[in-house]
Amino acid sequence: MAGEYRALGHNNNPPSAAVRLLILGVASLGAAAFLFFYRENLNDTFLLVMLGLLAMVGVFYLFASAIGFVEFAQGGRAEDIGRSFADAMADGICILDAKGSIVYSNKAYSEMTGAAAAEDLQAPEAVLSRHDDAANAVYRLANNVIRGLEADEEFRLQNGLKRDDTGPRWYRASTRLLKMPGKGGPLRVWRLADITAERDDQEQTFLELQKAIDYLDQAPVGFYSADSDGRIQYINATLAGWLGIDLTTFLPGSIPVTDIVAGDGMAMINAVRAEAGMARTATIDLELARADGVSLPVQLIHRVQADRDGLMGATRTIVLNRSEVGESADDLRRSEVRFTRFFNSTPMAIAALDKDGRVLRTNAPFLNLFGGVTDPDALEGHIKFEALMQGDAVERFQKAFAAARANQAKIEPFDTVLKSGTDERHLRVFVNAVAGHGGSAEGTASEEAAIVYAMDTTEQKALEAQMAQSQKMQAVGQLAGGIAHDFNNVLTAIIMASDLLLTSHRPSDPSFPDIMNIKQNANRAASLVRQLLAFSRRQTLRPEVLALTDVLADLRMLLSRLVGNSIHLQVEHGRDLWPVKADLGQFEQVIVNLAVNARDAMPDGGDLTIRTRNVSTEECSELGYRGFSPGDYVMIEVEDTGTGIAPDVLEKIFEPFFTTKEVGKGTGLGLSMVYGIVKQTGGFIYADSNLGRGTVFRIFLPRHIAAETDAPAEKPLEPESEKKRDLSGTATVLLVEDEDAVRMGGVRALTSRGYTVHEASSGVEALEIMEELGGKVDIVVSDVVMPEMDGPTLLTELRKTHPDIKFIFVSGYAEDAFSKNLPEDAKFGFLPKPFSLKQLATTVKEMLEDGA
Repeated sequence: MAGEYRALGHNNNPPSAAVRLLILGVASLGAAAFLFFYRENLNDTFLLVMLGLLAMVGVFYLFASAIGFVEFAQGGRAEDIGRSFADAMADGICILDAKGSIVYSNKAYSEMTGAAAAEDLQAPEAVLSRHDDAANAVYRLANNVIRGLEADEEFRLQNGLKRDDTGPRWYRASTRLLKMPGKGGPLRVWRLADITAERDDQEQTFLELQKAIDYLDQAPVGFYSADSDGRIQYINATLAGWLGIDLTTFLPGSIPVTDIVAGDGMAMINAVRAEAGMARTATIDLELARADGVSLPVQLIHRVQADRDGLMGATRTIVLNRSEVGESADDLRRSEVRFTRFFNSTPMAIAALDKDGRVLRTNAPFLNLFGGVTDPDALEGHIKFEALMQGDAVERFQKAFAAARANQAKIEPFDTVLKSGTDERHLRVFVNAVAGHGGSAEGTASEEAAIVYAMDTTEQKALEAQMAQSQKMQAVGQLAGGIAHDFNNVLTAIIMASDLLLTSHRPSDPSFPDIMNIKQNANRAASLVRQLLAFSRRQTLRPEVLALTDVLADLRMLLSRLVGNSIHLQVEHGRDLWPVKADLGQFEQVIVNLAVNARDAMPDGGDLTIRTRNVSTEECSELGYRGFSPGDYVMIEVEDTGTGIAPDVLEKIFEPFFTTKEVGKGTGLGLSMVYGIVKQTGGFIYADSNLGRGTVFRIFLPRHIAAETDAPAEKPLEPESEKKRDLSGTATVLLVEDEDAVRMGGVRALTSRGYTVHEASSGVEALEIMEELGGKVDIVVSDVVMPEMDGPTLLTELRKTHPDIKFIFVSGYAEDAFSKNLPEDAKFGFLPKPFSLKQLATTVKEMLEDGA
C-alpha cells in the first residue's frame, strides 16, 4: 500500500506508467533488431528460447490487461494529478498510517514545519506537541481521529512552527480518517493551515468597527436598533444618557421599545409600515420617557424593513433631541416643539379634516383608538373620517360636519360604538369648526375645515352599567327585605295558629289533614322568604371556619343522588386549601343549588365538575373580573357541559324572580339566593358561559387567617333520638310585638305552657308595663322592628335599671342586622321568624335556664 503514495523524500520520483511502457517497447524493438542482424551468428536453440520468452511476455500482458491487473497510462496519470494537486495546496497535508508512520506529505507541510530533508520530517503530533500553546488542541484532535471523528482546532503559537519564525502566528489544524481499499487500516489525514493573515484581517476589521461604534456612541444624535419583536438590540451612549439608561447593565433585548416611548407614541411608530421586500423611512414627533419618569420631546427618523412576505423586520432609528433648543433658536421653533408635545400628549384622539371631510393630520391617540388605520400616509387626503364611523353614527357625523363647515359655534357631540371583531369600544365624538374658515365654497383642498375630537368612553360606560346594576340590585334587595319582614309576620301568625289548632285536634279528626296542609304550605312560603332574605343579605348566618375539602367530600354523596346517573360528577380538590369562614349550611345550599341548575341544563346527560384551588392576590389581576377586589381567595368552580346561557340572559341570572324555566318549575330565587349568600359571606361570584358548550360558576371566598381560638368545623355527631322535653314554666314573660296576630298567638302559646304573660304593642308601652310591675319580669321577648321604639333601644333602656334582664329578640332579619347597634357586653337570645309554638317555648325555656 505504501507504494501507492509518495515516500518520505520529494526528489526520487519513480517513472510514470507511460515512461515504463515506452522503455519496455524500446527494449523489445532492440531485442528484435539484435536477433535480425545477428541471426547468422546465433544457433537455432538460442533463437527458439528467445522467441519463446517474447511470446510468454506477450501472452502474460494480454491476460493481465484482460483481468485489469495492468492498466495502460490512466492509473499513473491519475496518481500524478493527485500528487500535483496536493503539492500545489497552500495548506500542509500529512497522511499517517495506523502506526503513526508518515506515508505521504506535501511540499507545504515540509515548508510549514521547517523540514529541510526527508529524514527531518516528523508527524504533526510530534511537531505540535513541543509547543505548550498547542498541546491541548493536539490532544483533542488525536483523540477525535482515533474515534473516527472529524475535528478542527485553532491555536496561537508565540514564535511559529519553524525555528526562524519570529512573532506570534495563528494555525488551524484539522483531522479526518481516509479509508483505503485492501487489507490495511484507515489512514489519518492531518491538515495544517497558517491563518495569521486571516486573523490580522479580522482584528483590523474589529478595530475599524470599534472606531465606528465609538463614533456612533459619541454622535450628537441618539440611535437605537430593535428586532422584529420590538426589543432594543443596540442603543448608543448619547441616547442612553438622555434617557438615563446604564449601559454597563444593558443587555441586547432586555428593554422593549414600549418602555422608552411615552403616552400613545407607539401607535405612531407601529403605523410606519413598508411594502413587501421594501424599506421605508418616516419622521415622527413624539415624546420618550426617561428613567426618572420625565418626558423628553424628540423627533425620530425611523426606518423599517419588510421581508418578501410583508412581515416587518428589524428597525433602525435616529433620535433628535428637540428639548435642546439654543438661545439663538427663534420663537417659531420653540412654539412648534411645545405644540407637538401638547398635540401628541393629549388623551383625546384629534384629527384635522379638510372641506371634504378627509383626514389631514392626526395625533398618536387617534392612531391608537382607530387601530384599523395604521398608515399615516394613507390617511392624509385620502380617507374620509365618516369611513371610520359605523351604523347610524355616519349620519350623525355628516350632520355635525355640515354644521362645522357652516362655522356654527355650538355643535352637539354624539356617542357611537366602534366594533372591531369581538372588541367593542364606546366613543364620544366632538366636531368643532375651525375659526376663520371660509365655508364649504372657499379654501384649498389642504385647508382645515374642522377639528374632530374622539374620547374613549368604554370604561365609563362599563362603570355606568355596573352602577345601574348595583343600584337596581340594591333596590330590589331592599324591597325583598321589606316584603320578607311583612311576610314573616303573616307566616308566623299562620304557623302559630296552625299549631294551636293541632293541639286541639287529633290525627283522626276530619279537619286534621287540612290544618297540616295549611302548616306545610306556610313552611314552604317561609322557605321562599328565606331565599328573599338571602338575596337581600339579611338572613341569619352562623359563620364558622371550614375546610372546603372535607365539606365537599361530605356533600358528594348527596350531589350524586341529585344529579342522577346520566351525569358524571367529578370533584377535583385543590392542594393545601386555605381555610374560609362561612355558614356551613348556607354554603352547602349554594353548591346544591348550582348543581341542580347544572343538572337542568344537561337533560341528555353530561359532565359536572367541581374544582377548588387557592387564588393569590397576584393572580386576581389576571382574572379580569370587574369589581373584583384583589386578595387571597379560595375559588370554587362549578362547571357543566350543558346548553349554556345566552349573553343577554347571563346579565340577569342573579336577579330575583328571573327564570328561564317553565311555569311551576322554578321560582327564580335560586341564583339570587346564591348571590346573596356569597356576598354576605364577603365573597364574589361570576358566571362565564358559551352557548352549546356549557357554563362555569366561579365563587371566590376570602381566605380566613386563623386565630388561636379558631378551629375547623367539626362534623356533627350522629343525632340521637330526641327525648321529650318539658317546655312548661312559671316565669313572668313580657311579650312585646306590634303585630296583633303574632302577639296574640305568642300569648296563648306561652300561657298554655304555664307562663304568666304580659303583652305590649311597642317599646314605650313595654317600659310602662315594666314600671307598673316594679321590674318583676323574668324575661322579655321583643320584636326588633316596631314603631316609636324598636327592640334594641328597648333593651338599652331596660339595662339602665335592670342590667341582668334576660332578653330574646324576634325578627325576620338576620341577627347581625341589628346586633351591631347593641352594647358589646349585651346578652340576648334570638328567634328568627317565622317560628312555631314549640320553637318559641323552647327558646324561652333555654334562655331562662341559661345562667340560672
